[in-house]
Amino acid sequence: MRIADVGTGSGAVAIALAVNRPNVEVWATDTSVAAVELARENAKLHGVEDRVHVLQGDLLEPLTAPVDLVVANLPYLPEQTPDPRYENEPPDAVYAPGDGLDPYRRLLNACRDGKLETGGTLLIQFHRDALAANCWELEDLREQLESSA
Repeated sequence: MRIADVGTGSGAVAIALAVNRPNVEVWATDTSVAAVELARENAKLHGVEDRVHVLQGDLLEPLTAPVDLVVANLPYLPEQTPDPRYENEPPDAVYAPGDGLDPYRRLLNACRDGKLETGGTLLIQFHRDALAANCWELEDLREQLESSA
């Protein structure tokens, strides 16, 4: 199974998947150079660097082939409404321009446009909830996100 962990940060999700499922290969992406370096170090520390491929880039752009599962915990709060609960988090990991949903909109587009295998699944964290959609339900998930904004 091929998995993408989008916005990997420290690599915790990608590494946990690889440690607990020896048959998976994970592509972990992040736009932050520091996050990519940290995720690579953590993958090596946990002995899964051969199956956790950490790439710098936006969302699914660094992937060269579709994946079976996409997991993501992206920024979704509007940058104009700082929340004190997240003051210790990197702002780029929590806040996004406008209504905050653009990263998820672009991720849904990338999944729809061929980065997610037919029959694959998208699993996202949004407002402390896990939301899932198979490749045929992506537009329904988009509507759900829009109505939550």
